[in-house]
Amino acid sequence: MKFAGRVGIVTGSGRGIGRGIALGLAEQGGTVVVVDVDIKSAEAVVKEIEAMGGKAMEAKVDITKSAEVNDMVAKVIEKYGKVDILVNNVGWNKVKPFVTGDEELWDRVIAINLKGPIICCRAVVDNMMQNNYGKIVNVSSDAGRVGSTGESVYSAAKGGVITFTKTLAREMARYKVNVNCVSPGPSDTPFLAEVSAENPKLMEAVKRAIPLRRLGEPKDIANAVLFFASDDAEYITGQTLSVSGGLTMHS
Repeated sequence: MKFAGRVGIVTGSGRGIGRGIALGLAEQGGTVVVVDVDIKSAEAVVKEIEAMGGKAMEAKVDITKSAEVNDMVAKVIEKYGKVDILVNNVGWNKVKPFVTGDEELWDRVIAINLKGPIICCRAVVDNMMQNNYGKIVNVSSDAGRVGSTGESVYSAAKGGVITFTKTLAREMARYKVNVNCVSPGPSDTPFLAEVSAENPKLMEAVKRAIPLRRLGEPKDIANAVLFFASDDAEYITGQTLSVSGGLTMHS
């Protein structure tokens, strides 16, 4: 029960990878705040957690709006007294060539994938600094490490998440707040299913290119996130871990 007594906020945890992270956190004793723009999906995850004997609450939040994020964090602190863990899992993209995009799309991609995590971090760090304890895990993407065709602005935003993670880790180290990044490769999520429906041949080519010959599953990403969120990683900060089945590899 690595997370007994810990309170964790997981954004975008109504489905997919976020749901896997929330369930894993609860299974190991953590109290989970299930954050999603779709309140029904968040409520469903809370019911799953409660059915297994865990503790959770749901919150409908648009992470691109600081007022909503700050209000949610204030309610969490009022109810539980602290925030120990923040997992910035929310991500969104529309796969298309750069030249066919427009400013409205770019703004949305940057707001959700980069500005949102920044807002969420700002909302929790004061409490973590006061408590001299905290674990922040930002979910980036290997697109942010190596680039990805059809995901130019998304790649830029996710690359920004990686460098933001490193800088925040340096600033928070004196307060014993660890800040790390998990960088998934192609994973079997509802979002990828939508992309696959539009580009079935592309997805088959991606699978063949992965050395482990399969897409990542939510639990694969969740396991890496939960490691960084635990005290097992207390001497690790400012790092980016690629979880991609070997599709991309660090030098």
